[in-house]
Amino acid sequence: MNNLFGQNYPIVMGILNVTPDSFSDGGNYFQHDTAVKHVNKMIADGAAIIDIGGESTRPGAEAVSIDEECQRVIPVITAIRNESDIPISIDTSKAAVMSEAVNAGASMINDVNALRSENALIVSAQLDVPVCIMHMQGEPRSMQHKPAYEDVVTEIKEFLSARINDCVEAGIKHENIIVDPGFGFGKTVAHNFSLFKHLDEFLEFNVPLLVGVSRKSMIGAVLNNAPVDERLHGSVALATLAAWMNASILRVHDVKATADALKLCWAIKEAK
Repeated sequence: MNNLFGQNYPIVMGILNVTPDSFSDGGNYFQHDTAVKHVNKMIADGAAIIDIGGESTRPGAEAVSIDEECQRVIPVITAIRNESDIPISIDTSKAAVMSEAVNAGASMINDVNALRSENALIVSAQLDVPVCIMHMQGEPRSMQHKPAYEDVVTEIKEFLSARINDCVEAGIKHENIIVDPGFGFGKTVAHNFSLFKHLDEFLEFNVPLLVGVSRKSMIGAVLNNAPVDERLHGSVALATLAAWMNASILRVHDVKATADALKLCWAIKEAK
């Protein structure tokens, strides 16, 4: 798994939301057979890893119990693992879900709460898999209610630096840590673009950098308030820019379009 992130070429992480209420594709892949078909398509389209989430983190989303989240994600992980050895990331903040998912075949944890929930650090260290720690100001239900920073780039770097130290002290290997600035999680449009402009500063941690901006409101804000289903081109543009700025992982809904764009981006980077 770790060798995925040790290469120069960025990898595409395909998003699979097994939720009824996610902001972009909520309800589309709630049925297990539909979810597996979509995963197979994402693999064929160029996804190197699949990120599965069973609880929406969009602003105002309802909280989900541990049991409900497990009922949503574990059967899907099992079904995928029965058909493919594609690496699977579990998108969760709950320690119990992390454990169940890895035991079912997931090989990475992607936590929007940066392992701050009860037992998340301890369990992640015990599971010994790559973990992505993301910055979020506030919590999903209220994070977009007047987010404020004195210096958004500096403050998020300080947060991630502290969390990396906490992870290592808890027994998580440094080589297992991935960081995500958390675009759209407690940030205004201006905050998001400032973060993006300074992406190179997040390489200072010497860990892989994950960027997830697919179909987000920062794109709609620039494209004349384009609705979610009209943000494909903007999403691909930002993913390509992130790759050019040396992001390691691009978390996206539109796998083929992104993978194609990255091939061209890399052809230029590798040209003499």
